[in-house]
Amino acid sequence: MAEPVPLARVKQLLSDEATRRTLPREAALALQHAETFARLEAGDAEKLVAELKGLPFVDAALATKLADTLPQFPEEVRLLFSKERVVLDEEQIARLLELTAQHR
Repeated sequence: MAEPVPLARVKQLLSDEATRRTLPREAALALQHAETFARLEAGDAEKLVAELKGLPFVDAALATKLADTLPQFPEEVRLLFSKERVVLDEEQIARLLELTAQHR
């Protein structure tokens, strides 16, 4: 399975490609979405993903989701982890919120 890519990186890749050629409709819509919802620059997002992947209870997909959404509240973190088999305690949630707050 391919490594997930943060939305900020998608925005950068599509913007670079748009300068070289006209994007197909789907790619142009993806670029518009990325421009609207990407909250970080590509380098900052990748740095945050790397920090989050360093935690033992966060995999690459969850780290990317956390970097894309930058949750502010414990309920948002619990929602992102709701499909996982990991139950986070308050300390782990606080650590995740602390890391995302540093990059906001």
